[in-house]
Amino acid sequence: MIVATDGQALIRTHDEGENWYRINIGQDLEYDDRVRCLLVDPADPTALFAGAEKGLFYSSDRGVHWSRVECALDGFSVWKIVASESDPKVMYAGTGAPTLSILFRSRDGGKTWERTTLEMPEFCAGVNRPRMLALAVDPDDANDVWAGVEEGGLHRSRDGGDTWERIDTNWSEFGGNSDIHDIMVLKQPDGSKVHLALTVIALYRSTDDGKTWTRQPAKETWGLRYSRLLLRKPGSSQDVAVGIGDGTPGTQASILVSNDAGQTWTKSELDKPSNSCMWAFGANPEDPDYLLAASKFGYLYRSTDAGKTWAKEWREFNEVTDITWVPGVPEDLGLPHVTN
Repeated sequence: MIVATDGQALIRTHDEGENWYRINIGQDLEYDDRVRCLLVDPADPTALFAGAEKGLFYSSDRGVHWSRVECALDGFSVWKIVASESDPKVMYAGTGAPTLSILFRSRDGGKTWERTTLEMPEFCAGVNRPRMLALAVDPDDANDVWAGVEEGGLHRSRDGGDTWERIDTNWSEFGGNSDIHDIMVLKQPDGSKVHLALTVIALYRSTDDGKTWTRQPAKETWGLRYSRLLLRKPGSSQDVAVGIGDGTPGTQASILVSNDAGQTWTKSELDKPSNSCMWAFGANPEDPDYLLAASKFGYLYRSTDAGKTWAKEWREFNEVTDITWVPGVPEDLGLPHVTN
């Protein structure tokens, strides 16, 4: 399990949570860095990308040692990274506060990157400096990419980021909201697609390729007003989860699961109440039922039954930004800093 934090870089365990380690000093990634996002390398299940405050970093040994990816992302705060399922060499990265919010593209598995034409203004009304929190790629088409900005709306490109259309402008009938937190594209057994777009206060769902949308208000649907993130069970087109709270950072949170691609929801059981909004989810195809969730202020939960029940880990963290897990144990722990 690997936990990304705002101020202590990455903290990891290789023994089911008994001992936790910070990364060692003397690396390209500072051991007290702000890491915003994680992505397991689709070309190597033991390797990871990390988006940090000043660029992109890579580990080939399950998060022990990290090196900078010298590329166009240098100096940018990287908030989100995704890879295409149909062509994993195609990847997208979104940047944001305190740097400009821009979508970048890679066509060689993350080695080199280039800007796309999607760039946000330096400031916006909702969060001062916008950040690209949400990215999704159509599972059948690496050029069909969706990008959501906090706060700057939902955008779609069908040509790999060369041109864009704004999607959320037709949501005005619902009151509208340009604060996008997450996006998901679910391929159904009949080949059709379900698109989910999560805003700060609602879930939007489309079954006609984004032409029309239905709205589920967070407070009325899930019981809490602040909707933060989505999770898809690996390998499933129906099983998804949503993490919510009473605000940001908030004082309480819930996780709800859906077995019908976001139409209906059931509240999950947390063995200990959260101390703040749910902020991160983690999953790996190696075991689709083994899921992770974390609150903004450092509570880490583990589920072994695909999200029905969650058990809190003993270790608590500073501000959590993302989580994931990879199979296996590294041969070299890198003389780590033990945190317990």
